[in-house]
Amino acid sequence: MTAKAKQAKGVDELVIQAVGHPIRIDALAIFNERTASPNEIAKELGEGVSLVGYHVIELLKTGCIEPVKTEPRRGAVEHYYRATTRPHISDEEWRELSEESRQEISTLVFQAIVGEGLGSLRAGKLDAREDRHLSWRVLSLDEAGWQELMAMLANSLGEVEEIEAKSIARLAEAGETGFSAIVAMMGFERAGRRRPPDNT
Repeated sequence: MTAKAKQAKGVDELVIQAVGHPIRIDALAIFNERTASPNEIAKELGEGVSLVGYHVIELLKTGCIEPVKTEPRRGAVEHYYRATTRPHISDEEWRELSEESRQEISTLVFQAIVGEGLGSLRAGKLDAREDRHLSWRVLSLDEAGWQELMAMLANSLGEVEEIEAKSIARLAEAGETGFSAIVAMMGFERAGRRRPPDNT
């Protein structure tokens, strides 16, 4: 599906298609971790191959996943996919992108975040740890405040990457595997009308 075709469908529909079914949520979480085939995912989820295959195709149509390779299997061909590659894009590169390309990338990232969150919630993992963090706030900002917020988020990402690097080193030294976690940071202008700050 081309970017123009995706845009014609609308962002709302694309997100709903990507995460609107439990199998899609679980499959997308697997594809975010590794390359896999519908057959492998069906075995892991305990679902029929045909049903999983249908939802994998839907993920492919919305651009959440991309084909990686094919392998012959007992007279048939097994298709392998992975989550769509989302390379790091610098601020300069982002400014050079068209509005259509920016929205396409943002939609894919948002699909992944929502899918991972729903998957964790369904698996009972989201609230399993008492020290997990989940918060959001509505802010009243001027342009200077917005720039400060964006700089803080960028610096936080660097700190997150340092924490992961130290964890990987400790796990390697201990011969352990650890576990997978998600950190999602977002800062965006609201769609609704801006209300003046309450100074009372």
